[in-house]
Amino acid sequence: MKTVIIGANHAGIAAANTLLSNGIDVVMIDSNNNLSYLGCGTALWVGRQIESCDSLFYTKAEDFRSRGAKVELESTVHRVDFDKNTVYYKKDNKEFSESYDNLILATGSLPIMPKAAGTELKNIHFLKRFQDGQMVDKAVAQSDIKRVAVVGGGYIGVEIAEACKRRGKSVMLVDISSNVLDSYYDEPFSNKMGEVLAKNGIDLKLGEGVKEYVGKDKVEKIVTDKGSYPVDLVVNAIGFRPNTDLCKDKLKLFKNGAYLVDKQQRTSQKNVYAIGDCATIYSNALLDTTYIALATNAVRTGLVAAMNIAGKKIDGNGVQGSNAISIFGYNMVSTGISAKQAIKMGLDVCYTDHEDLQKPVFMKDNQSVKIRIVYERVSRRIVGAQLASFEDMSSTIHLFSLAIQEKVTIDKLALTDIFFLPHFNQPYNYITVCALKAEA
Repeated sequence: MKTVIIGANHAGIAAANTLLSNGIDVVMIDSNNNLSYLGCGTALWVGRQIESCDSLFYTKAEDFRSRGAKVELESTVHRVDFDKNTVYYKKDNKEFSESYDNLILATGSLPIMPKAAGTELKNIHFLKRFQDGQMVDKAVAQSDIKRVAVVGGGYIGVEIAEACKRRGKSVMLVDISSNVLDSYYDEPFSNKMGEVLAKNGIDLKLGEGVKEYVGKDKVEKIVTDKGSYPVDLVVNAIGFRPNTDLCKDKLKLFKNGAYLVDKQQRTSQKNVYAIGDCATIYSNALLDTTYIALATNAVRTGLVAAMNIAGKKIDGNGVQGSNAISIFGYNMVSTGISAKQAIKMGLDVCYTDHEDLQKPVFMKDNQSVKIRIVYERVSRRIVGAQLASFEDMSSTIHLFSLAIQEKVTIDKLALTDIFFLPHFNQPYNYITVCALKAEA
């Protein structure tokens, strides 16, 4: 039995490792010249919070070849014949083909192009691949690059804005939303992150949509619907779309263009699976199919597809979309959906808020923690949680992730056994207090 995997980053790697461990022949095909790049570390590297980018790769092609896999990098798949179970790809201007018993599509996602004139100018970049990070890092190192505009106030945008500021640049962050991190957090949290960014010198241009990039050869100015600003470098980070161009006419798609899959990652075509950013995923918060592009989800979907191909019939557990960010020492974590998202999606929810010190008042090195728990009004099922603090309270979000997965109610959480020790927390833990404050 042979499995061909198109795409060799996080999802494809997880699938390949699992298949090889189960004695299944694997062929990996990818258009890039490297694999396993941890893009989440790009801002740490550009901001010189880590010494180099070398450690951002956790495996290489030789590791798979030594286990018997065939790995074809810098190879572009241009056609899949589902009737003949054959993949056709080009490498070095030559045509090749590879038959399969099972096919895994792990083609990932692509940066969304801004609908603005002038995107062809020099010094306008995106962030996705290792090569993109190299280009941004090289640009930031130039002494004549003084003013940087980051377009997009999501995770990548906020992180790269911090990185450029750490490199001594004047940084402007532009987003059409009125808040940063608007897709993940409610206003009390996103507003606080905005305050942290502004306090550290990031010029926030929120509620502004980019209309045009202006310049002769290189970008010299960015024009929004509210103003015009001089710039030397632009980094676009407005989001990603599923990369499904290869098989979009042959497979069923989700409303955003992602491959529609079941809980075993199977597509509408027999023996064809889709994993990672190119595929849908089941949300335990929404109790429905959705799209969440995260590396953690990519790895889990790769494991599920490979286990099913190997004969271990399992369904994925679904996900909560757990995530985190740390900017200038301020930490925010969330899982599930926010109250604002829930309303947009037609869920009738309530939320409960609390803010308190992490530890008893007599303890030193103590920070305030803000928490919000979102739950359904009728069922009282927890559907989301958000926390923020200069303290590292990130592990707390795992409890809420499991609570959403297991359909725990806000009332059951209020009576959950949570330990107390002054070194770590308060006698009345902020989780308990927040849950007890929920509407009766």
